[in-house]
Amino acid sequence: MTSADPDRVEVLALHGVGEVGADGLAALACDLVAAAAEHGGLTDGDVLAVSSKVVSKALGLRAPADQREQAVAAGTVRVLAERAVAHGRVTRVVEAAAGPVMAAAGVDASNVGVDPDAVLLLPADPDGCAHELRQQLAQHSGNDPDRLGVLVTDTAGRAWRAGQTDLALGASGVRLVHDHRGEPDADGRALSVTSRAVGDELAAAADLVKGKARGVPAALLRGLPAMVDPTAAGARSLVRTGPGDWFARGHVEAVRAALGAAPGGPTASAVGIPATGTETVAERLARALRLTLLPLAEDLAEQAGADLGEDELTLVAADRYVLGVLRARAEVALHAEGLRVVDERWTSDGLRLRVAGRDLSAPPGET
Repeated sequence: MTSADPDRVEVLALHGVGEVGADGLAALACDLVAAAAEHGGLTDGDVLAVSSKVVSKALGLRAPADQREQAVAAGTVRVLAERAVAHGRVTRVVEAAAGPVMAAAGVDASNVGVDPDAVLLLPADPDGCAHELRQQLAQHSGNDPDRLGVLVTDTAGRAWRAGQTDLALGASGVRLVHDHRGEPDADGRALSVTSRAVGDELAAAADLVKGKARGVPAALLRGLPAMVDPTAAGARSLVRTGPGDWFARGHVEAVRAALGAAPGGPTASAVGIPATGTETVAERLARALRLTLLPLAEDLAEQAGADLGEDELTLVAADRYVLGVLRARAEVALHAEGLRVVDERWTSDGLRLRVAGRDLSAPPGET
């Protein structure tokens, strides 16, 4: 066991914070220090986990609810995946300006407080907010800021797991990663890849005593003095970007983007956004056809076309080259829709393709 692996950790809810107004982080820090009094006040080595929602409220980060889509777009760096949901809406998983990959750039309509006709926005610099809050907490409590840590937490889903959990959106004064590489495991073998995301673990632990329905926006984590480090990197350092990001786009969006319909843009909307629920073969086939025909140069478009049926399409072109282009694009577009060609034949009208659904649970290349 290392000094960073304690035998006991306390997670203490901070009650009595109340509804937070747009009075700035100094006022929020004052409220949090007062709430910590029930646990003997802040002590050296404490880590304070604060919901991003109250940070947003303190900073007045709101937008009218009827401008939610514009707010999501403004808070988006890039779109990874998008799906049509009920009532004609589209949900997008994006890299948020705040840092992490999450749904709707973290724009939230729950627990908005005094203005029910508004949505809350994430701060653009959560690490900066955590740093300022740590300084204000120290000033109001008399503690040494170098011996306090602050996490700004938010809730997000995980690509491979159901449900949501809290993560470290912003951080100041907290070691967020415990790198075990080179340390021996229980059998004496050197660990080679284990690097624990301790900051996210702390955020999730804090959420066990915080409550989205209980009005408890913050928690104290006590017993982790080795995790408090004024030189530690912020939470943005946890976000994988560039070559290290293996999941820069959803699998459907990657195919559609290669055919000219990158997610989040008007072209993708014109082609049609796949739905979260079950769709008929005809609906998926129609979308695949629009994607197939999408980027043809004007001179080629005049020579090409298609007829659409319930489970088949007939590609028409003035020459075999253009038809070959259509055929190749159609197969890729069909794959993006979970469809495959089960019969292919020449007719007097052109090349007819009959399709069926693929087994989406099968390994790549198998149906």
